Amino acid sequence: MFDVYLPGLLLAWSAYGLGILSPGPNVLAVMGTSMEHGRRPGVTLAAGMVSGTLVWGTATLMGLTALLAVYASALTLIKFAGAAYLLWLAYKSFRAALSSQSDIPRGLEDYQKAKHLYLRGLIIQLSNPKAALTWIAIMSLAVREGSPLWVGPAVVAGCLVISFGGHMIYALLFSAPPVGRVYLRARRWIQGGLGAFFCFASWKLASARF
Repeated sequence: MFDVYLPGLLLAWSAYGLGILSPGPNVLAVMGTSMEHGRRPGVTLAAGMVSGTLVWGTATLMGLTALLAVYASALTLIKFAGAAYLLWLAYKSFRAALSSQSDIPRGLEDYQKAKHLYLRGLIIQLSNPKAALTWIAIMSLAVREGSPLWVGPAVVAGCLVISFGGHMIYALLFSAPPVGRVYLRARRWIQGGLGAFFCFASWKLASARF
């Protein structure tokens, strides 16, 4: 019976994996944090994003994302909250570009700062209402009428593994010493570019129609 549902599962996992490869606000935030502050902060931020993936996946299984899609006012509220948060990230990036040194010490030994980065990653994932519609689409690729109960959790489990692997690879890759040296030489330009992207992403999110 597993073979019957495997093509749908592979299709759903592939669609989600392609989304991870696309450089959205989450991926660029992991890249920027890893290059500027090192491996541990990048991994901490990525862990928050993976947790957000788990929340969205669980919400989809419970039918909450479908409920949000029905009530446009809820999606609108999340949309503008997400746009405002992206603008705040843009402000942080522009401020870092103009400063002469990093705002967060490399290594991030302080627990409160680690907690802050984890929450930032979680908020980035949860504050995008497109995630609700994306998860509905992904789930519909694998779950059909009459599908056994294990298919939905299998979709979420696979996407969680992909999210973990993808975000952690970005964090580890962009925290490598050669990348760090490149970052140090081009820090202001990179942070300025991140700020510009977050502004663009905020505008796209605020102007999007669902």
